[in-house]
Amino acid sequence: MSTPPAVREEPKPPKALPWYRRRRTLLRLLLATIVIVAIVLAPTVWVRAVSSGRLVSVAEAPAADVAIVFGAEVAPGGQEPKTFLRNRLDTAAALVTTGKVKALLISGDAQGGSGNEVRVMSDYLARKGVEPSRVVMDPYGLDTYDTCKRAHDVYGVSRALLVSQDLHLYRAVTLCRGVNVDAWGVPSGCEGCRTVTIWKNQLRDVAAAWKAAWDATSDRAPAAQSPPDPSLQQAVAAHTP
Repeated sequence: MSTPPAVREEPKPPKALPWYRRRRTLLRLLLATIVIVAIVLAPTVWVRAVSSGRLVSVAEAPAADVAIVFGAEVAPGGQEPKTFLRNRLDTAAALVTTGKVKALLISGDAQGGSGNEVRVMSDYLARKGVEPSRVVMDPYGLDTYDTCKRAHDVYGVSRALLVSQDLHLYRAVTLCRGVNVDAWGVPSGCEGCRTVTIWKNQLRDVAAAWKAAWDATSDRAPAAQSPPDPSLQQAVAAHTP
């Protein structure tokens, strides 16, 4: 006599969680999300707090001997600044022509992947009517911290206006103040920049704030170290009545 085949039972659908258990799970997920976001944004909040009230327009900028202009990528061909950098240089030129500063320290990577940033910056400023005797180049401004640290240690800067886009200036002001430079940021705007480029740089700045926090707390030496250079102070003196 044959054995009847076993009856295969279909798995029962999972019971729906009671409403109070669902709410507790959702609250836990929400709390975890809030904690993660707070951790991710903590350096950004710190950067904004330290630089609070320190971003001003060209017209409102306090007088200073020096403005530091931060470098950026140059256009393909290595002869012209890209839009981001061009806006910074236009703002720097305005600081000179309005008498807000006596000299410019242009800081960037002379061996950058897109070209010699400081040479392109210097050439552009000359075409804008800025006297070459007012411009000093730091070819080893490899990042924001290095630019601030070298401005203080190598070029003797103790007070300066900083020129860049506002999304970068919060970090720049914070880092420069951390190395004993009394810094004020002058936003250059981004006329002609693509929206996607602005959003990309805003997201990048969240990650960069973590690096800024590390740089500020580690007090590291800049990647390139140089002996004191009097050229910037000489440029200031030459244009002081």
